[in-house]
Amino acid sequence: MQFRYQLVDKSRQKTLPPGVPSFGALRTNHMFVVNYEKGAWDDPRIVPYEPFASMPGAVCLHYGQTIFEGAKGFRHADGELYLFRVDKNFARMNHSANIICLPEIPVELQREGLLRLADLERDWCPTEPESSLYIRPFMFGCSDTIGVKPSDSCVFCIILSPSGPYYRGGFSEPLRLLVSTQFHRAVSGGTGSSKCGGNYAASLRAAAYAESKGASQVLYLDAGNRYIEEVGTMNHYHVLKDGTFVIPEFNDSILRSITSESVLELATMGRIKARSERIEVKDFIAKLKAGEIIEAGGFGTAAVVSPVGSYLLESGEVITVGNGQIGEHSRALYKMYTDMQNGWAPAPEGWLTKVPQYQPA
Repeated sequence: MQFRYQLVDKSRQKTLPPGVPSFGALRTNHMFVVNYEKGAWDDPRIVPYEPFASMPGAVCLHYGQTIFEGAKGFRHADGELYLFRVDKNFARMNHSANIICLPEIPVELQREGLLRLADLERDWCPTEPESSLYIRPFMFGCSDTIGVKPSDSCVFCIILSPSGPYYRGGFSEPLRLLVSTQFHRAVSGGTGSSKCGGNYAASLRAAAYAESKGASQVLYLDAGNRYIEEVGTMNHYHVLKDGTFVIPEFNDSILRSITSESVLELATMGRIKARSERIEVKDFIAKLKAGEIIEAGGFGTAAVVSPVGSYLLESGEVITVGNGQIGEHSRALYKMYTDMQNGWAPAPEGWLTKVPQYQPA
């Protein structure tokens, strides 16, 4: 396809402010947009970051037919911009699209749109510790209909957000998780493995409840309250005494974190010890109390590795993980992972994509 550029006048362009940006607060000058109509994608373009025109009857506004992704870009010592594992995001975007009955976006269209936008906005990538150029692709149905049916037209867009750490304290402050038996993120046969807006809207009440109890987030269980599934904003992990990372086994009610998948791939390369398995919550709590679990936390693109210092049960009991501080294994994995992202250590082949330099048409 021929890409079209409509650039903001240079006299009106904003620039990256100094300091560590808050997560998700800033936007760059431009966004990538492409439309789906009559069974085909058309008019890929780079345009100013501005409001969409949407009909009041748009499907996305009434029935939540929306999906999104999250990826990151990093400025390396050579001055170039590199994107981390974005091919995984392209694939997961289409997985979500299939579940929500939206059209798949050709991977090459996703890739070229992102690379062209990232090239244009490369000077927006911050270099402060724990910062990155956060990438937010999303798609929504925009047919003007009140009938409950999949939209036959939609918009795919990518915006960029220079960001610091997801949690205010970054990696240095362990979280407290509420082990919830009254709230459930998803059930088998539903939309749990998709990154759709409805899943996140449904999590807000549980997150607010957890915060009211002094916890940072919710650790969700399956609908039968037997197995650990995931945290509201990331996958879960714990570490055994031998240094093995254990991640709950993926199923159709867990979103497959690209960070979790990467950790499991690193294990197959012999770089760490990690495995996935079904984890009964009663066994997990017993092993925490017995000291057999020495570290715990969450994996996610936004938060990377987020150590957990304690768990709050709905009975009010608080269980501390180890000594409540960041453990050596979580710290080592965080360093390994961020070193690869920032180009300070070699990453496996294909994990980094260098952003080429285009000449805007």
